[in-house]
Formats: sequence, C-alpha cells, structure tokens
Amino acid sequence: MADPRPEPAVPTPGEPRDAGHAAFFRLEDGLYVGNDPARGPWDAGACHGGPVAAALARELEGLVPELRLVRLTVELHRPVPIAGFRVAVSTTRAGRNVVATTAVLTDGDGRGCATAGGLHLRAAEVGALPTVAEPPPDFDGAAPGPFPITAGRHDLPMFGTAVEARYPPGEDGEPGPTTLWLRTPAIVDGEEPSPFQVVCPLADCGNAVSRNAGLDRIGFVNPDLTITVVRPPQGRWLASRARSYWEQGGIGLADATLFDRHGVVGRAQQTLLLR
Repeated sequence: MADPRPEPAVPTPGEPRDAGHAAFFRLEDGLYVGNDPARGPWDAGACHGGPVAAALARELEGLVPELRLVRLTVELHRPVPIAGFRVAVSTTRAGRNVVATTAVLTDGDGRGCATAGGLHLRAAEVGALPTVAEPPPDFDGAAPGPFPITAGRHDLPMFGTAVEARYPPGEDGEPGPTTLWLRTPAIVDGEEPSPFQVVCPLADCGNAVSRNAGLDRIGFVNPDLTITVVRPPQGRWLASRARSYWEQGGIGLADATLFDRHGVVGRAQQTLLLR
C-alpha cells in the first residue's frame, strides 16, 4: 500500500506550481538520488541540507499522516551523498494529540549521515485568538535577483543556481541581515510537496542569506537545523528574514523568521561552525 502523504502546498492563484527546474531528488527503490539542484556549495558530491531536511520531513509525515508535523530537528553527522541515501523512521512517543518520531539517514554503504527528530501535533479549530501580528515582507515590490550564493567550492550546478529569489525594496544579496523571497523546486520527481516540505529548503538557507562575510573569507557550515512551523504555508514563494551572530570562538547562530504572503509561518535556527 502506498504511503499516505499530507495535503500538498496550496499554490497562490496565478503562481506556477514549481520553479521550472528538476526536483531535488528522484526515488529509485527507496533510494533518494539527488538531481543537480540538491547539490550544496561545500562539496560537489554532497547535498545541500535543505532538500535533505525536506526528504526527512517527507518520511516522518508519511509515518504519522493523521497529525501535523510542526517541528523538525536535523543533525548532520557527515556530508549526505548526492549519489543516494535512504531514510528509516520510527515512533518514539505515541499519544492521541502528540507524537514524537525519529529518522535515521544512511548512505549507500549503510553509514549514518544524519538523524532527525519530529514533533507531530493534532490540529484543532479553536476560533480567533490574539497573537503577535507581523506583516510579511513586500512581495509585489520585490525585484528578482540571484540567490546569495551561486558559486560554491566547486563548479557544478547546485542549489543556488536552481532556485528563484526576489528581494523586497531595500534588500539585496550582500552580506549582513537580509530578507528575501525564495521559490524552490519540488522535493521528489512527480510529487507535489507538503507545506512543511516546501519550508525546508528555505529554512536551511538562513546561514547563507544572513552571512556576515563571503565564502572567500570564511566558511559557515551548519551541523544542525531546527524548523518550527505554526501554520502550513500557502504557495511556493516563501520569505526568510534572517540574521547571523558570529563569535570569535568559531561558533555562530543563524536565526530566521519564515513567511508566506499572509504572514509568519514559523522559524528556523542553525548552529554554525565558523572556519
């Protein structure tokens, strides 16, 4: 029986359903094989962490389809090979309203490359509630531009050349705190991604979007990623308002608020190894 999957992301009226590129992955007998957009900037043979997080989210959502995945914490132990990886998932705490899950990602030789923990909550309609209102960045006035990192430490096509970016007025791709809109390819060939999966590639871009210096000066690799989504986003264009805190001890933090065109949908944080 096919794995049940959550409802796909809802396209905004008039918005194309994908970014016009190949999906990040194709599935071959349960093996996630990376297409060019899945490649990261650090290593030509390794995946960008955002598509990897989306693949982990996909597997965890398939394990608990009746609840909503609201938090995903990924720990990257070694580079995830673009040549292929598998994901095994299990439930660590089962309840009626709260379920905790775990995923283990292994390469083709069975070596562990990443682990993830998921938190799934049962959604319930409780009516209008007071909240903090934070308007989304300007989309209509945003200008197309390149992703902040289009050239990595190799010369092959990669994540930054496969995504589409738009910058609200006053923003650009230069180093420093930055806000941008991003539209990314689908996660798996022939499959519409869930709203949480759509968030993942953008969520792992906080360190690049808010870098305080260029790759020619310093590397800012994130060994982890935590994504919290309080409301399923609508559409494929999502925004990140990100900033990075870099310290002399070689450790940093990238912190990003995530938006769709209607407002805040969640938050993403990455611990950074600065070298």
